[in-house]
Amino acid sequence: MKITVSHLNEMKFEAKTEKSSFIIDCPQISPIEYFLSGLIGCTATDIVMLPQKSGNSVKNLSVSGEVVRNETPPRKFNTLHLEYSFDSDADDTTAARWVMASVETYCSTINTIRDTTTITYTIIHNGETICENEAMISGGGSDVDFGNLQGCNA
Repeated sequence: MKITVSHLNEMKFEAKTEKSSFIIDCPQISPIEYFLSGLIGCTATDIVMLPQKSGNSVKNLSVSGEVVRNETPPRKFNTLHLEYSFDSDADDTTAARWVMASVETYCSTINTIRDTTTITYTIIHNGETICENEAMISGGGSDVDFGNLQGCNA
């Protein structure tokens, strides 16, 4: 993967990827907000794709993230809490496994920060909270068979 960021004017930059480009407009949206948006977009993509592989569907998906950062430079993420809210045609255990698979294995951006950031999540499935403030199972990536996991009170 290669991305080039070029200064346009004032505090505007153009990011060119291998597939497309977009404008980074600071301070309207800071680079760290773009990063967090990318992280949330990565895991949201998983929550749409993983169910499709088993013939399920997800509707009304919303994923939000709240970060606590260092007060002084470097202002890295200390904690990240993700809240997943979605409806699906699957049971709660299956829905929880999709989220766990994303945060533990598939989402590259989460796995990029997992060793330096405490990550928790809440899952609201079909209008009911099925997991609240659950911590990730591992701290350094996982090849856990999610078919046998009972990671939260689903």
